[in-house]
Amino acid sequence: MMEPQLLGWLSPLVILLISVFAFYALFVKTRRNSNRVLDPKIHHDRTVTSTVGSQENISGGDNVDDVIVVGAGVAGSALAYTLGKDNRRVHVIERDLSEPDRIVGELLQPGGYLKLLELGIEDCVEEIDAQRVYGYALFKNGKRIRLAYPLEKFHTDVSGRSFHNGRFIQRMREKAASLPNVRLEQGSVVSLLEENGTIKGVRYKNKAGEESTAFAALTIVCDGCFSNLRRSLCNPQVDVPSCFVGLVLENCNLPYANHGHVVLADPSPILMYPISSTEVRCLVDVPGQKVPSIANGEMENYLKTVVAPQMPHEVYDSFIAAVNKGNIKSMPNRSMPASPYPTPGALLMGDAFNMRHPLTGGGMTVALSDIVVLRNLLRPLRDLSDGSSLCKYLESFYTLRKPVASTINTLANALYKVFCSSKDEARNEMREACFDYLSLGGMCTSGPVSLLSGLNPRPSTLVCHFFAVAVYGVIRLLIPFPSPKRMWLGAKLISGASGIIFPIIKAEGVRQMFFPATVPAYYRTPPVRGETKCS
Repeated sequence: MMEPQLLGWLSPLVILLISVFAFYALFVKTRRNSNRVLDPKIHHDRTVTSTVGSQENISGGDNVDDVIVVGAGVAGSALAYTLGKDNRRVHVIERDLSEPDRIVGELLQPGGYLKLLELGIEDCVEEIDAQRVYGYALFKNGKRIRLAYPLEKFHTDVSGRSFHNGRFIQRMREKAASLPNVRLEQGSVVSLLEENGTIKGVRYKNKAGEESTAFAALTIVCDGCFSNLRRSLCNPQVDVPSCFVGLVLENCNLPYANHGHVVLADPSPILMYPISSTEVRCLVDVPGQKVPSIANGEMENYLKTVVAPQMPHEVYDSFIAAVNKGNIKSMPNRSMPASPYPTPGALLMGDAFNMRHPLTGGGMTVALSDIVVLRNLLRPLRDLSDGSSLCKYLESFYTLRKPVASTINTLANALYKVFCSSKDEARNEMREACFDYLSLGGMCTSGPVSLLSGLNPRPSTLVCHFFAVAVYGVIRLLIPFPSPKRMWLGAKLISGASGIIFPIIKAEGVRQMFFPATVPAYYRTPPVRGETKCS
């Protein structure tokens, strides 16, 4: 067996790679990034920000809420309940309060479930026929492996959960609306209201189509991936690497019950997981921004001729039946690193703020983790009305969230690229090495799965395992005879791995991701004016 011999090679090589990377990250990239200055005059966008008129001027009063939350999806609803529970007056404005019908946001990792427990909203996964998820199964060229979540140290109730996204969101909304100081209203926010450089509230159209305004000390924008408000609050660099084509397989027996299933297909992965006791969600990834036409039958032909032959035989008949039934939906897969403009009186959260490829199901874990961080920062404050002081204090939010959020983001975007097939032989070797590395067991399995599950979101662990996979791939190439061709392919593999992960880490922010304690905002203390805890 090669495993002990390989692991002996891997440890010093991986440590060397991480040391080089850390030096490069700390002393080169951070110096370049330190010269970037956020100028509010540059990012001010009049298309989504309007000035408060004289008749709307506010300086206080009973009609002013503590917080306005724009959007009542997973992030907005959870945030509204969390702040409401801390005795904040919260006004939630949501474009459509009917039950959403989406094909993503249906798989909550165990790390995300722990955040539900921390926020006291774990009952929102009850009474919606949610299914427990205990790990993943990977399939490639007839081979399969099962990867269990490392849940041994947790209570028996802790696991992943999968469900209908709309049912989960409706439960979250009901939970938020149950608090007397939280008000949900259906309406479309048109713009943010600004006065002397500080966001004072929003202008919106209510359900009847009448234009109205709402004011609050803090406006938190959680209006999702299609946000029309984020342009004045961040530098949105949205990438669309692929699209998901979604189907529901009925009465389908998955090869591994209560597991997510990932097929490393050609050209890109296929994802399956249960969303109820009788339904399985199937998401077929299609690279690029255009998918075969559903209307003229191109999609049906693609699914039957390209995708179906690569499906596990246990689900083949259910997959064909779902294609024949129709009701095929598609959506773009977006990724966007968090690049905020600190703005007095306003904050971005959820998919409006930060997105990653949905392959790993980490989006809700990031959003819920962000809410925990924000709640803990706001709890010592009674008064949120000093926008400038609050803005300076909340700069710490962007630093404190980074280690968790950037680990999950980087893993999702890097793993997607590794799992896609390629015409590049070195890239395909990396893909094969990843599958075999996860098959080794021990730390080679538990380490990556702990990252995927959100139970151990550490950037250093991610980089270590990512390059361990690359080095493992090189060793596989060099044993038993390291020919010049194989050595060249191994060099290309390491280069390709670096080309995948380093740009993602750079976009996430090297210093905040790996060395948050070196960022001054990490040590921000609450404004003196608001040190008293909420009563």
